[in-house]
Amino acid sequence: DCQPFDRVGPSAAVSAQRMTTLARLARTRAGDKPRILLTTVNAILQRVASLSRMQADTFAAAPGDSVEMDGVVQWLERNGFLRSGTVRDIGEYAVRGGILDLYPAGLPAPVRLDFFGDTLETIRTFDPETQRTTGPFRALDLTPMSEITLTSDNIRSFRQAYLATFGAVTKSDPLYEAISEGRRYPGMEHWLPLFTPDLDTLFDYVGDAPIFLDALAEDAATERLSQIADYHDARAHALAHSTAGGAPYKPLAADKLYFSPEQWAAQLSKSPLARFTPFAIPEGGQTRVIDMGARQGRSFAPERADESVNVFEAAVAHIRALQAQKKRVIVAAWSDGSRDRLATVLADHDLKRATNINALSHAQALRGDEAAQAVWGLEAGFETADLA
Repeated sequence: DCQPFDRVGPSAAVSAQRMTTLARLARTRAGDKPRILLTTVNAILQRVASLSRMQADTFAAAPGDSVEMDGVVQWLERNGFLRSGTVRDIGEYAVRGGILDLYPAGLPAPVRLDFFGDTLETIRTFDPETQRTTGPFRALDLTPMSEITLTSDNIRSFRQAYLATFGAVTKSDPLYEAISEGRRYPGMEHWLPLFTPDLDTLFDYVGDAPIFLDALAEDAATERLSQIADYHDARAHALAHSTAGGAPYKPLAADKLYFSPEQWAAQLSKSPLARFTPFAIPEGGQTRVIDMGARQGRSFAPERADESVNVFEAAVAHIRALQAQKKRVIVAAWSDGSRDRLATVLADHDLKRATNINALSHAQALRGDEAAQAVWGLEAGFETADLA
């Protein structure tokens, strides 16, 4: 959630979500359930913490374990958690006597660790608003909140790589000073390769998994890579022509943090790849085309534009026509509230048998005279041979 070569870093919540996802992917074992990873062009073009690090850099504890509170606090500090008086947001922790509160990523609520000496007696969840405990928690499995851990080895690596990349440090270089003192610095994620040169990409986490690209994904990737280059060139130009005071921004080479256009093309060429398209492909135009049998559904724009036509009557009539073709019908809405309002209005126009569902399999089990209503954030309706 920040631009390339920015002066600010990603928010704690976004970093934590990314690290939690990477940790879950890193722990995937043979025999696990199949997975589908849905991501964006911007995310997949970005280099991330290495797979080996995500497999190793975790912290686990359970009630009854011998655990030093000071050791847990040091781990939290190194791995991007922020100390607070009261824990309310993801990534915060607080210490009160023998009690340690923290809000890890991936959990629906913060947890309270109660220590007796060097023994972790209990782990309980609590309400961040009332601060009251809500129930026991069996075990804690923590992942870092950030790609950057400020260990002595990483700080030494940063200092050496920074000097090798940018030369001697000037008197006022707040980034270098902060990291040298073991302090986190806003936006330091944009110098991630200096802390740990062995970065990976999302492709390294999924092995030889087949890749499916949206119809606009490759155009979006080209635009994003061009944007990354523009941001880098602007920073490099400002550094080369800087005459004003203050700390100049020293950008790393773009391919240290992101795919280069050549690397992106090479990655796609060696991955099992399929492309989605909303358009019919002429026969002979591709070596292999799979028709998924779907087409865009009817638009009611003409009815909405005609004041003499009731759009809900038209919708109900269309549903009846679809059912006559033996198609299961789902009326999709953006939210629970809009689904309920639609149900009321459509019932007023004689759509009496409509069932709320939350899984596609429920729609397949409907009787022929039933329609379904679901919260399903579709941009447009669609039809297949047996579903609308």
